[in-house]
Amino acid sequence: MTKVLLTGFEPFGKATQNPSGEIVKQIRGDNIVTAILPVAYAQSAQRLLELIAEHNPNVVICLGQAEGRTQITPERIAINLDDARLADNDGVTRIDQPILVGGPVAYESTLPIKEFVTAITAAGVPAAVSLSAGAFLCNHIFYVAQDALKDTKVHSGFVHVPLMDEQAGEFPGLPTMPLDQMVKAVRTMLEVL
Repeated sequence: MTKVLLTGFEPFGKATQNPSGEIVKQIRGDNIVTAILPVAYAQSAQRLLELIAEHNPNVVICLGQAEGRTQITPERIAINLDDARLADNDGVTRIDQPILVGGPVAYESTLPIKEFVTAITAAGVPAAVSLSAGAFLCNHIFYVAQDALKDTKVHSGFVHVPLMDEQAGEFPGLPTMPLDQMVKAVRTMLEVL
């Protein structure tokens, strides 16, 4: 039986919710381990690696919020770079800093991202492959996971989700998606696996 580790993030900055964390709260299953990671460079990476070591999953899917996106977007590439104008929840800002000194420039997702997009779209939820997870916390844990699992048979990667409808007041003018649609998309990905 395939064991899946599914993670999301806690709310970031002044936001009261994070759709990735809210999705994770709604996913249950005998072979699914869920966790909500802190929005902090050192803590999020450490916690993710602890979860991988503790649960020995066959698949790792990390979710994160992407303001401005209108689709569920499995990410293709993790880059070895922390470079964001925003501070994490600990107040840490990283500019032009490698995640792993001497590490590869990038890693590819080992998840079946195109199959995910086809299945999610067939389920009636907008989805597309994305080439960039940015250079903030989402990319950070994506890269850390890919590096940690590079010599294993564990399939791993990152999926960005839009803001949810309940966040419209906190993010005026930005697109949102109903939470139940995002949960449906994640369940569809799990079915693909």
